[in-house]
Amino acid sequence: MEKIASYVNKGRTIKELIYNAAGEFPQRYAFRFKEDGEIKGRTFTELIENIEAFGTGMILRGYDDCRIGIIGENSFPWFLTFLSAVCGGNIAVPFDKGLTETELETCVARSGIKVLFYDKRFQNVVDHIKAQHGDKVEFICMAGEGSLSQTIMEEGRNALDAGENRYLSKKVSEEDTAVFLFTSGTTSDSKIVMLSHHNIASNIRDMLEMEIFFPTDVNMAFLPFHHSFGLVGCLVFLSSGADNVFCDGLKYVQKNFAEYKVSVFVGVPLLVENLYYKVMKQIEKQGKTKTVNMGLKLSKFLRKVGLDMRRKIFGEIIDKLGGSLRLIISGAASLDPAVSEGLNNFGISTIQGYGLTETSPVLTAERPWAVSPGSVGTPMNSVKIRIEEKDENGIGEIVAKGPNVMQGYYNQPEETAKAIVDGWFYTGDLGRIDSKGNLIITGRKKNVIVLKNGKNVFPEEIEEMIMKLPYVSECMMFTREKHNELVLWCEIVYEPALLEDESITREQLAARFAKDLADINDILPKYKHINHFIMSEEPMIKTTTQKVKRRAEVDKIYKQWDDEKCYNTIMK
Repeated sequence: MEKIASYVNKGRTIKELIYNAAGEFPQRYAFRFKEDGEIKGRTFTELIENIEAFGTGMILRGYDDCRIGIIGENSFPWFLTFLSAVCGGNIAVPFDKGLTETELETCVARSGIKVLFYDKRFQNVVDHIKAQHGDKVEFICMAGEGSLSQTIMEEGRNALDAGENRYLSKKVSEEDTAVFLFTSGTTSDSKIVMLSHHNIASNIRDMLEMEIFFPTDVNMAFLPFHHSFGLVGCLVFLSSGADNVFCDGLKYVQKNFAEYKVSVFVGVPLLVENLYYKVMKQIEKQGKTKTVNMGLKLSKFLRKVGLDMRRKIFGEIIDKLGGSLRLIISGAASLDPAVSEGLNNFGISTIQGYGLTETSPVLTAERPWAVSPGSVGTPMNSVKIRIEEKDENGIGEIVAKGPNVMQGYYNQPEETAKAIVDGWFYTGDLGRIDSKGNLIITGRKKNVIVLKNGKNVFPEEIEEMIMKLPYVSECMMFTREKHNELVLWCEIVYEPALLEDESITREQLAARFAKDLADINDILPKYKHINHFIMSEEPMIKTTTQKVKRRAEVDKIYKQWDDEKCYNTIMK
C-alpha cells in the first residue's frame, strides 16, 4: 500500500496542509457524497477551486476577518464552508446540531459570529434566532442549487475570473486562531476553546507521523464536525491525500462501508461495539461460531510462526463490514477490551486514542503494532504527559504539554489560568502510566467518590464492569449517607420491553441484578462494594455527546426517591 509522502509534515497551518495535499494528489478524490441517490465527488483540485471561489464570495459579502458560524449535519457544504473560512483567515465557529433553540441562541450570542451558515433542516431553529438576533447576525442556508450559499460561490467564481485576488493573497499565520469550539456541558457552563492553526496542524502532523494513514484510504467522516475529534479527524485524512465520504445514517453504516469501500473508520466506543456485536450475532445465527473459533486458533498459531493470514481466514467477517475495512480508531470513552481484541484478531487493526477539545484533540494513541487493550496508548511525538499527585496505585491527574495545547478559553482568562500552568494543561482526568509507557484512564477527577475513611472510589471503574451485565443499558454509581457513612449505590437502567421479552417480573429482574452485583463485589475490595441499587426504565439525563450529566441525574434520583424501588445487593 502507498505510504504518505513526507510533504505532509511541512504544513504549519490548515491552509498549507490542504494545499500541499492538493498539490501532491490533484486528481484523487478529497470528498465523495450522495446527491439525489447518486454518488458524486470533488477531487483535490476541485476542492481548492471551490474553496477559493467560496472564500472570494465571502469577502465580497463582507465576511472578512470575522467569526463564521456553521451548524448542520456532516456534509460537503459544511466542510467547504469551514475550509473557506479558515483558509481566508477567519475564525470558524461550529455549533452543536443537537442544541435546542434557546441553547443555540445563547451560543450564537456568546461567540460573536457575524454570519451563520446552516443546513436547511435547521430552518425552524434559525428562524427563531433570526427573530432575536437578525440585526446582529446574518443567516445563509447551505443548500444546493439556487441557494444563497450557491450564489456566493458563483459570485466568487466570476470575481476570480475578473481578477479579484484578495482571498488568494490572504496570509494565514500559525498563531492565528482557526476555530472556536464549545466544550460539552450546559450552554451556561460550557467554555469556548480557542485553537490556533499551530495547535491543530501540530496535532495533524503528529498523527501523520504514526504512518498508519495512506493516500489510498477511504475514511467515513462519521463523527460530528462540531466536535474536535470529528473535525480534526477529517483534516488528518485530507492532509494525507485520502478520500472522505459521508454516511447516510446510523442504520446504513455497514451498507455505506461496502458502497464506498471504506478502509478507515473513526468512531466512539458505543458505535464500534455495536458494529462488532452485530457481526458476532450474524455469525451465531448462521451457526458459524465454532468455525470462527477454529479460525482464531489457526490464525494465532500461524502468527507465531510469522504468517499473518487473519484477513484471509476471516474474509467473510471483513466482508460483513464492507470488505475493505482495515483500521478502526476509537476515542471519547473507553472501548471494551474484548471488542478491541476481537476486531484485531479478525485482521482489522483497532486502536484507541485519548484527548480533549483543549488539546486539539489527541494526546495519546495506541499504535497498531503495540496494542494494549485497556490503555489509550503512548503520547504523540510532540506531547509530554505526566501524572500529578499520585496515590499509592500511581493514579493521579493527567497533565499534558505540547504545541497542541489551546490558546485559551475565550473571554475567560481566570479559567484559562487555572487550566494551563507553566504550559501544562490540567485535564481533570485521572490515570496512571504502566511499565510500557501506556496511559490508562481511571476516571474524571470531579467524579471521584471520597469515602469517610479517605478511600477513593472511581465510579467509572465499577460502571464499566456493570455495563457488561446482560439487560443493563445504562448505569451510574452514586452515594447516600447512612449512619454518618457514605454508602455506595448504583442506578441501573433497563429497556422497558425487557420484562415482556424475558417473561419475568420486575422483582425477578431485581433478583438477577442483585446476584450479578454480588458477583462483582466478590472481585472488588470491600470499600468498593455496591451495597444497594435502584432500577429505572427512564433514560439518564445526558449531554448532546451522550455523556451522563451526573449531578443532574443524582438530583433526579433524589427527587423521585421511593424506598419501595430500592434493593439490597445479595452479600455472600
